[in-house]
Amino acid sequence: MINFKEQEKIDSMRGALALRVQIEPLVDSIWDRGLKNLCFLGIGGTWASCLQVVCYMKERTEMEVFAMNAAEYNTTGDRRIGAGTCVVISSVTGTTKEVVEAVRLVQSKGAEVIGFIDKADSELAGLVDHCITYKSNEQTKFFITADRFLYLAGEMPEYDKMYAQFDRYLPEALVEAEKVADGFACDFVKAHKDDALHYFVGGGTLYGATYSYAMCYWEEMHWHRTKSIHSAEFFHGMLEIVDRDTAVTVFVGEDKQRPLGERVARFLPRICDNYTIIDTRDYALPGIPEEYRARVSHLVMHAVTNRIDAHLVDQTGHDMDLRRYYRKMDY
Repeated sequence: MINFKEQEKIDSMRGALALRVQIEPLVDSIWDRGLKNLCFLGIGGTWASCLQVVCYMKERTEMEVFAMNAAEYNTTGDRRIGAGTCVVISSVTGTTKEVVEAVRLVQSKGAEVIGFIDKADSELAGLVDHCITYKSNEQTKFFITADRFLYLAGEMPEYDKMYAQFDRYLPEALVEAEKVADGFACDFVKAHKDDALHYFVGGGTLYGATYSYAMCYWEEMHWHRTKSIHSAEFFHGMLEIVDRDTAVTVFVGEDKQRPLGERVARFLPRICDNYTIIDTRDYALPGIPEEYRARVSHLVMHAVTNRIDAHLVDQTGHDMDLRRYYRKMDY
């Protein structure tokens, strides 16, 4: 397999799961002081991760939890944020200007900020109230934080049992998913690397990932024109511009919004010959019980798209680190 460092991937996920020893006492202390509401805040790809975890929590909790786009917050504010609010952020560089500004603003309103910052010596690392430093695995950090809050609220009694299974089996299971997806990914790229426009559709916890994959990966990193749309919205506009040749990929997950993706998947064959269905249920995940699959379906999707990315680079020769404008110009 090209560009596939198996042990590195396993070690990375194991390390992310091990962050629970840092996350648990931190979340516990915030809970004990009294939590009014929980806000996941980001921009671009980090905002997409916020959408994923908030969708996940809304299915399970009575807590007030919401996602906030940093640039929107900086311009319009949100009166829900104040004393008793826990704001959770993530940043690779620790310098994203919209997030820096937003953190200062939420703190001025009395909110407490947890920051997952990849660079310990960055501006954001020094600014947040609580900093945990570990490279990549942004969604895993967010979801562990969410799960701990759910556990403390009495809404996740399976917390310890679930994470015992994840610790033992999940890193290897995700690597196996990548191996299974590799041949499909190679063929997918051959068929779609020259698309003039590609539509990505997803719902539930996969919608944020779908938005991120279209925007952060295919647009920003691969320079391919795309559009992302929620499965619930496919039948309200987009279906009218789909014809036999339109390139459409549907991501189908395993949470309660799965029927929304299945509806799109059933409809497309009637009008389109150029569609692809990527269903996380098609991947075995050895050791992960059925009742926990919905919790990790976004990670399975990421395993599949990892292989698509690897083959896109291989077949197009385009370096995913190359940028024309992002952080290259003053804007």
